[in-house]
Amino acid sequence: MTIDQSLRQHLRKLLIGRQAHVQSEEVLTGVPFDLQGARPGGAEHTPWQVLEHLRIAQCDILEFSRDPGHVSPSFPEGYWPQTATPPDEHAWGESYARFKRDLLEMVDLVSDPGQDLLAPLPHGTGQTLLREALLIADHNAYHLGEMVLLRRMLGCWGEAKPVDV
Repeated sequence: MTIDQSLRQHLRKLLIGRQAHVQSEEVLTGVPFDLQGARPGGAEHTPWQVLEHLRIAQCDILEFSRDPGHVSPSFPEGYWPQTATPPDEHAWGESYARFKRDLLEMVDLVSDPGQDLLAPLPHGTGQTLLREALLIADHNAYHLGEMVLLRRMLGCWGEAKPVDV
């Protein structure tokens, strides 16, 4: 195996493998509808806000990585949903499906040997595809950890007891 192949394999595992972090599917599925928009005491965001932030930010990074014409949302307000609660009972599943699709598209992008992981993106300011993949992995790990904490506080993760919301 070449160094390039090994690096791409490590990136795939970092993005979707079970490494040192909880997998997105474990933490982003099974949240009861009545808790998706709940904000436990001391928390800054609801589970819905965190899921949407994950989806929006990841989509932005993916599109920046592959589309020179991509325009990022305004920061920071464009990276968060307008409401603390999902608009309906289907919104969570739809958001998670888009998040998962975009994650797999980034995996496909970094897996493609025709993509130079280390070349600066022509439309960027020094960013590389490697940097963008690592940014997604880092950002997702942070907010998936936040989601685990929110779910524990809400009593819908493991043996956790809910707190007042």
